[in-house]
Amino acid sequence: MTEDADETQVRRLKAAVHYTVGRFCQKIGEEHRREFSRQAVAAIAETTFRQCDIFAKDLEAFARHGKRTKVSVEDVKLTARRSAALSNYIQNRSEELALQHNDLKKTTGKKRRNTEEDTRE
Repeated sequence: MTEDADETQVRRLKAAVHYTVGRFCQKIGEEHRREFSRQAVAAIAETTFRQCDIFAKDLEAFARHGKRTKVSVEDVKLTARRSAALSNYIQNRSEELALQHNDLKKTTGKKRRNTEEDTRE
């Protein structure tokens, strides 16, 4: 990509983050009968964008260190280690997803066996 294309993409990403943060602040504000100033929304959006950039660079570094081209769940857990609350959330969510995946594999395996038995008969 050229520098102009990179800058355009960054601007579009920042705008998307700003829009999403604005909607989120609006929803939270309605639930708690509070208002967020435009400056507060902009500051939250900028902080969010910068934090995502930091996370992305950390994830790339952890994958590269592990001599992998794909980011793994363990890379995400390492990235989240700076925040105890985020780390706990990701650990719990990871365990939930692993259980769901195992349950799905069991269910799919039973369906395959039943289908194979039906075709043999």
